[in-house]
Amino acid sequence: MAISSVLISGASIAGPALAHWLARAGVDVTVVERAPELREGGHNIDVRGAGREVLRRMGLEDAVLAHTTGEAGTRFLDDRGRVLGAFPASTSQTGGPTAEVEVLRGRLSRLLVDSCEGLPGSITWRFDDQVAELDDDGSGVAATFASGDEERYDVVVVAEGLRSRTRQMVFGGGGGSRSAHVKELGAYCAYLAVAREPSDDDYWNWQVLGRGRSAHLRPDDEGTTRGLLTFLSDVPGLDELEPAAAALVMQRLYAGTGPIGERLVAALDTEPFYFEALGQAVLPRWSQGRMVLAGDAAHCASPISGMSTTLALVGAYLLAGELTAPGASLASALDGYERRLRPLVDAAQKLPPGTPRVGNPRHTAEIRVLGALVGLASSRAVKRLKLGEKLISPPADAVDLPRYEHLEAAPV
Repeated sequence: MAISSVLISGASIAGPALAHWLARAGVDVTVVERAPELREGGHNIDVRGAGREVLRRMGLEDAVLAHTTGEAGTRFLDDRGRVLGAFPASTSQTGGPTAEVEVLRGRLSRLLVDSCEGLPGSITWRFDDQVAELDDDGSGVAATFASGDEERYDVVVVAEGLRSRTRQMVFGGGGGSRSAHVKELGAYCAYLAVAREPSDDDYWNWQVLGRGRSAHLRPDDEGTTRGLLTFLSDVPGLDELEPAAAALVMQRLYAGTGPIGERLVAALDTEPFYFEALGQAVLPRWSQGRMVLAGDAAHCASPISGMSTTLALVGAYLLAGELTAPGASLASALDGYERRLRPLVDAAQKLPPGTPRVGNPRHTAEIRVLGALVGLASSRAVKRLKLGEKLISPPADAVDLPRYEHLEAAPV
């Protein structure tokens, strides 16, 4: 099998990372993205363990380390603003709620795209377009784009988000809040940036507010503060509301919650925000014929896991390595990709017991329990043993990461 052309749908993290590795192997790649340009917005994401190793092999680790957000650690607050416990940023490659590498999603995406310049294979970026139809005839895939263009590829990779429309086209299962491929977690999250105030510091301040609500402030390296509003709800489809309606829901929900929550919901009227229902992508198989899933479309573990970016980077490396391995058949390549990545995905999707309720307690008693747990884990004695960091450490090394010499030997 010789793969010479690949279409990737999605230009966030997994898509550009995969394009980089495929182009290093001399493959001609097209990346289609429905946004009119690269989306350089987004919140803090962390890269851990095997994901760090992939960045290192790409030659990007130093560039990413030069653009971290400067988050000093994580501080938990009760509904009155009192500190329940605090954890400094990790000094390891895997541990703690604040990773050693915290970077804005858009910044990492830009670094990945820029790394694709000058590689042996060509990369064509098709912004403001999307896949409309796919026809796999066994020897190739005919792709029709929304723009009306038609092209043919050896392989098509769907590297979109959790609620991928193209995944639904290929694998069925429905879409939106009713997709059979999405395990709903019963929580919603809104992300936005607000003007930095003198009282803002370099900690991730996580305030639990009761009634299943929390409000968060996080530093960035752009002179603003990143805000998150997370709340529990079993009502489906809130993420499909128009922005004004979604803002109204949150403004009513967070009324009277104090400085952090009220500051963030007030900003929903003036600042752009992204609102999503939290969930995980769960599929029995990531490929069908010559079409394969990558990134969140394949295995989203949710932002709660702290692992989605690491999964995207590791998955891109494994998929490219298997597809371009000398002498491999397409079937064996796709089987190898899934066999190597599944253990890491399975570990990442095993969230701590009680998640997401444990971080968004409903009642005063639950807040007290959380406070006791956080207080113990962040105590001086426990910190010396680094037990708290170990308890809040995603399984970022739960993968046997091979070396694909044919990729890493390619010029960059």
